[in-house]
Amino acid sequence: MFMSRLKSVRLFDPLLLARQGSVPRPVVRGLFFSTLTPRKPRALEGLAPRVPFPIRFKSVSASSALRQGMTEHNDSGIEQIQLLDGFQDSYGGVTVEMKEHMDADVFAPLLRASISSWKQQGKQGVWIKLPIEYSHLVDIIVKEGFRYHHAEPNYLMLVRWLAETLDTLPMNASHRVGVGAFVLNDKREVLVVQEHSGWFQGKGVWKLPTGVVNEGEDICDAVVREVKEETGVDTKFVEILCFRQSHKSFFTKSDLLFLCVLQPESSAIDKQNVEIEAAQWMPIEEYAKQPFVVNNEQFNFMANICLVKADHGYPGLSARATTSGGGKRNYIYCNKPEIVENFASLM
Repeated sequence: MFMSRLKSVRLFDPLLLARQGSVPRPVVRGLFFSTLTPRKPRALEGLAPRVPFPIRFKSVSASSALRQGMTEHNDSGIEQIQLLDGFQDSYGGVTVEMKEHMDADVFAPLLRASISSWKQQGKQGVWIKLPIEYSHLVDIIVKEGFRYHHAEPNYLMLVRWLAETLDTLPMNASHRVGVGAFVLNDKREVLVVQEHSGWFQGKGVWKLPTGVVNEGEDICDAVVREVKEETGVDTKFVEILCFRQSHKSFFTKSDLLFLCVLQPESSAIDKQNVEIEAAQWMPIEEYAKQPFVVNNEQFNFMANICLVKADHGYPGLSARATTSGGGKRNYIYCNKPEIVENFASLM
């Protein structure tokens, strides 16, 4: 058999030659073939694309590599190299989640060997999710060609495109989503607030309650929460009246604000002291005639939409609960979903 004639070959490669010192060094598990090794024409079928020294890689866990000393020899005397753990995504990429502490001098060669393996496997890109407690590895990852993608309170995500084609890795989120609440009671009074901080601080402007949608939160739930937090008033979501898009509103990000109609289910006000200076019910005409609102084109137009809604029943977008193929709850916001359902039942 061909395989029985193979011999272990020592390669002159800094990724593979890790012999000096007491620190265990990662190497790539696989079979090494010198270009002079006799082989049958079909012996290398199924291996990775041709490189100066073809290698067939097999990933093992980084934690296992640390326990085993990373550099091994199998029963045939063939050198084996450990790789970082990673799982393949549906777009031909690899995601690595660092879950155990690793010293920098151990991680660096392990990462380089893994990149070599992923390239030979034809992977498109690599995502490394690095918990904040492993921030000592950031410099090593960046020096291997990775860039920052996004950061959250407890981790940093870094990415690198491996293929020779155009980089198609998606960019970080481009928008922040905000909500505004148009809460009108049966006395034609609208719920308004004055903010204790921010741009409106000290300007004496009465504005609609607003806030930011949290991660994983639906617009229809976020606006109800924000009104409750700022004013203490209980409400029920009715519909989205309109939405506004602006750019470079939050650092370099764009901003979407959804103005929502809410039905009040209580009237007593218990304002939040941290962000809200004052809160009250105000006649809608008085709100719309404030000099700031009248002189600001954006605020004026949105106030006029609220007036038309109050006086003429301007139609908004209702929330229709749906379920995705994966079983997640989603909302489709559309005009009069009951009409769609009635016509669909007749088709």
